[in-house]
Parts: sequence; C-alpha cells; structure tokens
Amino acid sequence: MSKPKSVIVVGAGAGGIASAARLAKAGFRVTVIEKNDHTGGRCSLIHHDGHRFDQGPSLLLLPDLFREAFIDLDTSLEAEGVELLKCDPNYNIWFGDGENIELSTDVSKMKKEIERWEGKDGFERYLDWMREAHVHYEASVVHVLRKNFASIWAMARPSFLPYLPALHPFESIWARAARYFKTERLRRAFTFGSMYMGMSPFDAPGTYSLLQYTELAEGIWYPRGGFHKVLDALVRVGERFGVEYRLSSPVAQINTDFHSKRATGVTLKSGEALNADIVLVNADLVYAYNQLLPHSDQASALSKKSASCSSISFYWSMDTVIPELHTHNVFLADDYKDSFDDIFKRQLIPKEPSFYVNVPSRVDPTAAPVGRDSVVVLVPCGHLLEGPASRGLNPSSSQDWNAMVNKARGAVFDMVLSRTGVNLKSHIVNEVINTPSSWKERFNLDKGAILGLSHSFFNVLSFRPKTKHSEISNLYFVGASTHPGTGVPIVLAGSKITTGQILDDLGMVKPWTAGGHITRSVSSLDQIGSTPFDLSRTILALLLLLALSLYLSTSR
Repeated sequence: MSKPKSVIVVGAGAGGIASAARLAKAGFRVTVIEKNDHTGGRCSLIHHDGHRFDQGPSLLLLPDLFREAFIDLDTSLEAEGVELLKCDPNYNIWFGDGENIELSTDVSKMKKEIERWEGKDGFERYLDWMREAHVHYEASVVHVLRKNFASIWAMARPSFLPYLPALHPFESIWARAARYFKTERLRRAFTFGSMYMGMSPFDAPGTYSLLQYTELAEGIWYPRGGFHKVLDALVRVGERFGVEYRLSSPVAQINTDFHSKRATGVTLKSGEALNADIVLVNADLVYAYNQLLPHSDQASALSKKSASCSSISFYWSMDTVIPELHTHNVFLADDYKDSFDDIFKRQLIPKEPSFYVNVPSRVDPTAAPVGRDSVVVLVPCGHLLEGPASRGLNPSSSQDWNAMVNKARGAVFDMVLSRTGVNLKSHIVNEVINTPSSWKERFNLDKGAILGLSHSFFNVLSFRPKTKHSEISNLYFVGASTHPGTGVPIVLAGSKITTGQILDDLGMVKPWTAGGHITRSVSSLDQIGSTPFDLSRTILALLLLLALSLYLSTSR
C-alpha cells in the first residue's frame, strides 16, 4: 500500500480549515500551519469580562453553502452542535431624517414597508427586483461558485456564456436598483450590502444584488456562541479525519525546487523546515506572493490590483441593555455617494460615515452578562496606502489613523444619539479596536483590506487570481482574493473548487457530490410532469401565425 501524499495548508482561516478537512477525507496526510494562537482567522472571537464579540463576520448568509460543506464531510451542522438562530428583522436601517425601516423575510411586513414609501405599485416593482436578484443568485451559485475559471476561455463555455448578460456585470448595483425603486430611501436600503464585497454600490457589479436576495429569501442567521462555532466545528471534523493543527507557527517562506519548479514545503520563522507533496495557501494572497514566494512579475501585478476597503471596528462592553438597537443596525450617511467616494477614491473615513452596528446579545444572550449588551460597530474606511502612510505618518495622505479613529468614534456617538436617542458613550465600560494597521499586522492582510482584492468585473471570474500557481507546480490557493471571491460562504465554495482541482490533477476521485439543490420525492404526487399539449399548442400557434402572415400578404 502506497504512502498517502502529504499536504501543508498555510493559514487556518475558513478556506484553510475546510480544505484541510476535505483533503484529509480524500486520504491525504494534512498539516495546517497557523501564525496566530487560534483558528478561524478573522472569524475569531474577542472576550472581555463575560462579553463576547465576533472579530469579523457577525451574520451568516447563504446557509446552503455551509450545510453543503458539512454534508460533503459526512456530517451536518446540527450533528456538530451548531445551532443557527434566525435574526428577525434582518436589519433596522436608520436615516438622518429620523425615519427607519425594517428589512425582513416576512413578505407581509415587506409589502407594508415598501408601499409606505413607494406607493401601491411599489411592491410589484420590489417583486420584479427580487426576480432579477433571484436570477443573479441562482446563476452565480451554479455557474460561478461551483466552477473553476482557470483561463479566459472558461468564460466562453456554453454553460456559462448565455448567463453573462443576465448577471448584469457591466451595470452597478445602484443602477439596477434605480430601475425598480423610485425613492432615494429604498435605493439606499437595497444597495448598502455591496459593502460585504468591500465595494461602493456605485461601482459594484449588479450581480451582487444576490447578497440582498439571500437575506430576504433565506434570512440572516447567527450561530449560537458566535460565528467561530462554525469554523471550530470544521476543525473538529478535520481532526477526526486526521488533520494536524500547528498554531503559533508563522511561516517564513514557501520552499520551491528551482530546477523542477515545484513546491516542496515551507520553512517556519523558527527555522524549522517542513516538507510536503502539496502546499495549499490560505494566507492573504497578495501577502503570500510578495512575502512567502520568490519575487515575480505576478507578485508585482497583484500588488497593483485594486483592493477592497478596510474598517475601523469597535468592540464595546456596555453596562446595560440598549433596547433601541436591534441585532443588525445600519446607519446611512445623508451624503450617501460622497461617503463612498471618501472610502474608495480618497482612502479615508467619510466626513459623515455610514456604519453597521451589531448587538449579538440581542439574538444570543450568551454574548453578554445578564442585564448588559455587547456591541460591535464597523465603520468602513479606506485601506492603507503604500509607504509611510501605512503607518499613519504621511500628512499629505491624510491617513492619520489616530485622528480617524477618534473621528469615527465621535461620528458613531453623534449619529446613534441623534437618530435613536441613545447615549452610547455613557454606557461603555471597555473598548477594543481594530484598525487597518491592526488588521494588517494580526492577519497579514495586504493594505489592511479586510475583504481582499476588489470585486470589480476585471477582478472576478477568469480575471481573478487563479486557484493554482501558473509556474510552480503543486502550489494551490484558497481564500478571499482567489476565485470565486470573498465572504465565508463564498470561500467555502472556493475550498470545494480548489480541493477538487488538486484531486483532478492527481487523477483521484472526489469523495463528495458536485452539489446542488435536491428535491424531495415521496410519492407519484412529486413526479415532475410536462404541461399537457405543449407541443400541439406550439404547432397551433405557428400555424395561426403563418395563416395571419398569408392573410396580411394577400389583402394588400
């Protein structure tokens, strides 16, 4: 019996953890090397005196992709003790004029909310928008999230090309929303979600309305105990298959054989060398190309690609419950477009920022001591600029991060007070902060960009960095900046693509199904039949058209 091939996975983020478990199930000997003393990467937790905060993602979208990952590993979320709590409503959106609206999966509530601002015909236009977003969602899952785009020709394959126009990749989310919603209020309410991709709604491709669609059609969920519970469960599943985790072990370089041009393992910063047949990189892609691999034209090209935004994130332990704030709250700037221009064109914090406030203790009481709340505030801002600006030392860049943190904190206090009447400042007993610099230092994120590379059209599909190195064999990539893109569920889908590619390259069978929705069939009532007389009605319609054409031609 031949010895199983060995794999080293660099990084224990969502993509690394899921890939390790998949490869171990397929029979590989897998070791995960992680810089930090915890798994999960940005999907990790912060604790303080009984308060718990999600350091990164705080809402779970596209739940079917999470379920699929566990099913492929012969288990389920429920079997691993992961309980998903439904957040209802999805969001409360607060505007500067004192109004707020609720977004919900409850159709009756949405009908009233839409008609309140858009009139009686507004709900029909909302349903039309949902129909378009549904196409974006379903086509993307089938033709993008389940397929690799290893070359430019992959975009021309017959199974994908017909769907390209329907995805509206050349129009912005804002432009598509403006076709269906008449009021500025609802256009804003249905476009702010582009921030999940680290993009302005005025630049993000219309395709990404799929994110708001999944929120409204499938709901927003929160794992009891924090988002890390999902990744911790994947770690345990992988360990059952034999995955070894080595934490607090930063990697210094990926070792390559100059003559054969193949990856041979890694060297840790401690000096220890670890050999492997395959290296799979889950570290930030731009960081990996520039810091872990020999310098190349590819590394220079990646560094020049546009990056997503960063964030100033506050984690506040409160001394009381703040009932005015719900699980997910969005405060939108009055000057909506200019606030995004400040982030993406000037790499600053907006003069008046839009921001997101999460109160996990509202849906999961274990997130805070009894009678108290844990509050997370995410203020989107520009990423770090090159050179001295990355340390906040370049006056001409205006990236004075101490000043911007103070500005962000003050803006949050003022906007929450003016729009809800709550004085948050007087109830904070402890504060933890993440800035672009700390995101970069803690997680090796290039420029401190929390969502990796941008998702503009020429940064996705065949234009996005590949899941396999073009020159070094046995070297693969998974994560936010590789295909298919950012976000935990998208990265989980990418893990299935990359590990499938490894198995295909080795001529091995994939020990999981291709995936997709499975309908239930219990009896003959569930058999799918065709509409009666379809063919005859088609022939009849053609004959009628022919007769009409002959009639018109002879009557002239």
